Amino acid sequence: MGMQVGGGGSVKSEPNVVPMIDIMLVLLIIFMIVTPVITAGFQAQMPMGRNVEARPEDPGDVVLGLDENGQFYLDPGTGSIGMVPEGQLGTVLSQVFGDRTTDKILYFRADQNLPFGRVQEAIETARASGVRVLAAVTDEIRDEAGILGRVGR
Repeated sequence: MGMQVGGGGSVKSEPNVVPMIDIMLVLLIIFMIVTPVITAGFQAQMPMGRNVEARPEDPGDVVLGLDENGQFYLDPGTGSIGMVPEGQLGTVLSQVFGDRTTDKILYFRADQNLPFGRVQEAIETARASGVRVLAAVTDEIRDEAGILGRVGR
């Protein structure tokens, strides 16, 4: 802060630039930290899980899968897996979940190398088609001996 020493009681017409410099330095530091994070990008991968006990798929489970090419495969709970044509996912899911009154759970599998935008598209389509619960199916983590890892280790 600037102070005027002397006998004159006149108003000082010079701007006080010290607070402005402080703000500019803080903004400079913020941009120096944030810029490398933005340019690095964000990598999303499906989670790997540790299951305490194995849960086999029930015959009535509806499972939606996405392969490495982004194509949809659906098991509507009958055990027969079929490819869903591009643009028809919403219609097919509406037919499957339209008749269900209690169990509107969709189990979802996706290739880990798939762009996340494709996964997001499938999730939004499923929500719009009447799916109430979306459960992501994860791969099991195994140790070097191939034994299933336990939670709490």
